[in-house]
Amino acid sequence: MYGLDTCKHPLNHRFGWHIYFLEPGRESREYPSPLLNLKMGEKIGMAKLWALSLVVLVVAAAPSVPAVPITLITSAVDKGAVCMDGTPPAYHMDPGSGAGKKSWIVNLEGGGWCESVTACMYRKGSRLGSSNLMERQLEFRGILSSNPAENPDFYSWNRVMIRYCDGASFAGEGYDAGSRVYFRGQRIFNAAIQHLLSIGMSSADQVLLAGGSAGGLSAILHCDQFGAFFAGRSTTVKCLADAGLFLDAVDVAGGHTLRSYFGGVVATHRVAQTLPRSCTGHLDATSCFFPQNIIGSIKTPIFLLNAAYDTWQIHESLAPDVADHGGAWRACKSNRLACNASQMKVLQAFREQMVGIVEGAFSRSKGNGFFINSCFTHGQSKVPATWNANGSPTIHNKSIAKSVSDWYFGRAEVRAIDCPYPCDHTCHNDI
Repeated sequence: MYGLDTCKHPLNHRFGWHIYFLEPGRESREYPSPLLNLKMGEKIGMAKLWALSLVVLVVAAAPSVPAVPITLITSAVDKGAVCMDGTPPAYHMDPGSGAGKKSWIVNLEGGGWCESVTACMYRKGSRLGSSNLMERQLEFRGILSSNPAENPDFYSWNRVMIRYCDGASFAGEGYDAGSRVYFRGQRIFNAAIQHLLSIGMSSADQVLLAGGSAGGLSAILHCDQFGAFFAGRSTTVKCLADAGLFLDAVDVAGGHTLRSYFGGVVATHRVAQTLPRSCTGHLDATSCFFPQNIIGSIKTPIFLLNAAYDTWQIHESLAPDVADHGGAWRACKSNRLACNASQMKVLQAFREQMVGIVEGAFSRSKGNGFFINSCFTHGQSKVPATWNANGSPTIHNKSIAKSVSDWYFGRAEVRAIDCPYPCDHTCHNDI
């Protein structure tokens, strides 16, 4: 099956579209980008693309996977828990069966952010800002799959995807009257979890809060909040953040591109009031939107799954176009084999920063786990080829699925950090 290699397509990282591709041996994957680092005129023009239907570029049909229908949480509207355009929040749920009926995975959808009222105005005209524009059915793959061969430890669980329509990793709390844009991510999170509790999750024996990319950041921000919903119960509660370890990195021009962008997200969505008090008590709100300043104080056991050479961060934080004067990084960002020695030194330093963060305060909690592989990719838990397939990525001969499962069920301590690129020949690299 052939499709579009999104990492080599200029629209993918530059325009913020969600583009999917199918290639031989690879499954559909999502690459969100949040319109970073553009002059205001360019940003407004490109943000208008959010008002268009986001496209799926596929040449050949994928193998048949049961479609999971959407459910609108209409009762949440009275609580002010609404998408950016005021429509109800939504989720997709594939009910558990057999021994999995009392176990739940709640996955928080990702999809970038919007950092200004203007950008959010256009975003609300897309499926990332309105439940009216969301797909009515989704295919669950990887950790959400109902196929025991693809997902041996979680296939029979109740598997839920909470849709993302607030633009701030489910953390905003505000409203802009002039543009009529709602920033209600925190209320959406609360309402969705309360709803799931009301339909059976309150009696769960095991629960796992997960998320990828912006949803992975959300899983980090909300991990202890999620655990608090089960306080006083015997439920096993843990969290999984896939590709959510966004670093407060210095870009190739010596600036802090992602910090500047996150600062806009925090201010526009009024996120400060919802961030963990353990962080905001001694750091500014923007710093507390970065996982590195939060993960050491999370009490609920959490697992970090991340590529050490996170391609989204390479493109948008480490070497964004605005910092890449003269386009010296253009070839390297499109093809890792085109990176010269000095560029590889920068990439290795980025990896070292990530490894240092994970091995620091985060590793002190015995309940935590991690799988940091030396791949050039972004998001691995919902993709069959990287989650659990013949030839999927491994560290010490253990796959991602086996690593996450061993950690969750307490079968083994999982603290896996890969050797530096290019040692790992099991990677599914995007570039």
